[in-house]
Amino acid sequence: MLLPIGPTASPAPPARGWIVLDRDGVINRDRADYVKTPQELDFLPGSLAAIARLTAAGFGMAVATNQSAVGRGLLTREGLAVIHAHLESEIQRAGGRLAGIFVCPHAPDADCRCRKPRPGLLQRIAAWASIDPATLTVVGDAARDLEAARSIGARAVLVRTGHGERTLQEYGLSIDFPVFMDLDAFAARWVATTADPAGEQQP
Repeated sequence: MLLPIGPTASPAPPARGWIVLDRDGVINRDRADYVKTPQELDFLPGSLAAIARLTAAGFGMAVATNQSAVGRGLLTREGLAVIHAHLESEIQRAGGRLAGIFVCPHAPDADCRCRKPRPGLLQRIAAWASIDPATLTVVGDAARDLEAARSIGARAVLVRTGHGERTLQEYGLSIDFPVFMDLDAFAARWVATTADPAGEQQP
C-alpha cells in the first residue's frame, strides 16, 4: 500500500482551528528541478513571519506537500527529512511552529491516494488531529491544492505566489474562494477576523 509520510502522535487541539499549508510556492519558492537540499529551500518574503503570526494567534499549523522527487529517485526519504528539519528550525527561529509535515512522496504514475488533488493527505491530517476534515483551512498556490480541499469540504484559500497567478487565470471568473497576495497577507487577515474572510479585492 502506498502511504504518505507524516507524524502519528496526536497533537494538542489548537485554540482557533487548523490551517494546512502547501509548501512549494507558499512557504518557499518552487523549483522546476525540485528542492533537494536545505540550501535550496528559498523562503518567500514574509512567509516565516506569517507562520509565526498564525501560531501566536492560536492556530494549529501543518503542511501537506507533494514531493515526487522522492518517487522519481532524485531525493531519498532521509534527504527529505533533513530538508524538513531545516524548514521547522527556521520557522521556530522566526517564532512559529509546525505541528506536522505530511508528504506524498510518490511519483505521479504511482496511483496513490495521497498525491494532491486526491484527498489522502488532508484526510490523514484530519484523522491525526481527530477533527472533521471540513473544518480545515487549506492554503495553496495551485489548482490541485484547491481541488483537494474542496473534495473533503474544507475551506480552500489561494495565494498568488508560486503558481497562484496561473491558477487564477485557469479559474477565470469562477473564483469562489478567498485570494491573497501571499501568505503574509493571508495571515494578517485571518488573525484579524473571526468571521468569514473573503480575501483581497481582485483586479
